[in-house]
Amino acid sequence: MKKLVFVLSGIGLIAGCALAYLSALTQPPLPPAFPPATNPYPNGIYANGILESDQSSGANTNLYPEVAGTVKRIPVSEGQQVKAGAILLELDDSIQRATVEQLQSQAQAALSLLEELKAQPRKETLEIAEAQVVAAEASWKTAHDELEKQQAAYNLDPKSISREALDSAANAFAGAAANLAVAKKQCDLTRAGAWIYDIHNQERQYTALWNSSRSAEALLSKYTVRAPKDGVILAVNPTLGSFVSAQGAYDTYTQGMAPVIVLGSPGSRLNVRCYIDEILVPRLPDHSKIKAEMSVRGSGVKVALEFVRIQPFVSPKIELSDQRLERVDVRVLPVIFRIPKSRDLNLYPGQLVDVYIGQ
Repeated sequence: MKKLVFVLSGIGLIAGCALAYLSALTQPPLPPAFPPATNPYPNGIYANGILESDQSSGANTNLYPEVAGTVKRIPVSEGQQVKAGAILLELDDSIQRATVEQLQSQAQAALSLLEELKAQPRKETLEIAEAQVVAAEASWKTAHDELEKQQAAYNLDPKSISREALDSAANAFAGAAANLAVAKKQCDLTRAGAWIYDIHNQERQYTALWNSSRSAEALLSKYTVRAPKDGVILAVNPTLGSFVSAQGAYDTYTQGMAPVIVLGSPGSRLNVRCYIDEILVPRLPDHSKIKAEMSVRGSGVKVALEFVRIQPFVSPKIELSDQRLERVDVRVLPVIFRIPKSRDLNLYPGQLVDVYIGQ
């Protein structure tokens, strides 16, 4: 039994020593997957950079619809070259289109009534009024002649007719005269046409309805998103049937709102937008002496850059992280460089790169 204990103790001691030896061994580090970015300048400034299409000012164009609705048609695809005014996206406009048609019909009805007022008097209506004057004159003439006969007979012999008959003839003549005066005034009113105030009121109603139809038609055009300039489609975020608004389209992966269309400038040229920490801004060389080299992450590719411009506005350092709620104390200065044309580079807008700036 004692021998067994000694044997087991010896085995345990040997195992512990072997384990301690193996634990003390250091493994050589794995080689990097790609060479890290190195500073090619003696006093170079490091900056994070993001690729974007070549723009004369600003960055890539983010397009948002001015109205909310369901996507009905997307006639373009990513990577496609488009001309200014080309249709990029259409929303369902059935309700707004019906509203436009209704307002246009109301405006046309108001215009027809206005033209009717301006066309007065109607020839047939005036003829009727003139005929009524002629009939009233005939009635007046008949009543006048009857009154003169009755009056002449009464003057010759008061007993030849009754006083009541003479009064009736006089009353009939007075009624005929009144009817003639009314017929003449009615004819004058018909001949005068529509009242000027009615015409002005109808003109205002037509103008108001016409302006409403034009406003509705202008709103209808907002249901179609068009290219504001020549460019290339970099991203189409919504799909058919998805709902978009003035805030953009909901991105399933980022769970945030994104522009419905991202439009870049035409051509194959790309820019690099670098963000220089404010504490490094005083170290920037003179604009005429600025040089820069870009390192593409994941590869050993290094590209000399052409200086384009400095965007003279220092802003919070949130452009690369895109965290709107992030509290940032560091501010950065955007500096834009251009990538020379090359068929060997496989680069895309939105790609992050490392940039060193020197002189």
